[in-house]
Amino acid sequence: MSMFRTPQVILFSEDVSRAAEFYAGLGFTETFRVPAEGEPIHIDLVLDGYKIGVASVASTRDDHGLDPVPHGQRAAVILWTDDTAAAYAELTANGAPALAAPHRWLDRLLIAWTADPDGNPVQIVQQL
Repeated sequence: MSMFRTPQVILFSEDVSRAAEFYAGLGFTETFRVPAEGEPIHIDLVLDGYKIGVASVASTRDDHGLDPVPHGQRAAVILWTDDTAAAYAELTANGAPALAAPHRWLDRLLIAWTADPDGNPVQIVQQL
């Protein structure tokens, strides 16, 4: 089945601007916004070819008839780095929750966990 292309993940949020600002702070660049003026209902961002979208819970319900869950650990965003400990320290110092401090995993990775403003876990990982 080669009918698909350009995959991305959409995260649901009750505050699209806040969530997009969080990911922009991680180095993501905004590539799409609806509407162009005023409070957005959808924003796409990209980092190193990896695209995520943030969609309004209300718009998803009203426009598409879905019932998204706005909080909790429904998906995880994984970000590779050269320095997990420094990235984790910076994110948590800036208010991101500390879910799991940097720790070795499989004797080849250093992993830490924080979360975005909607509670989606963000894994920060580096190869050892």
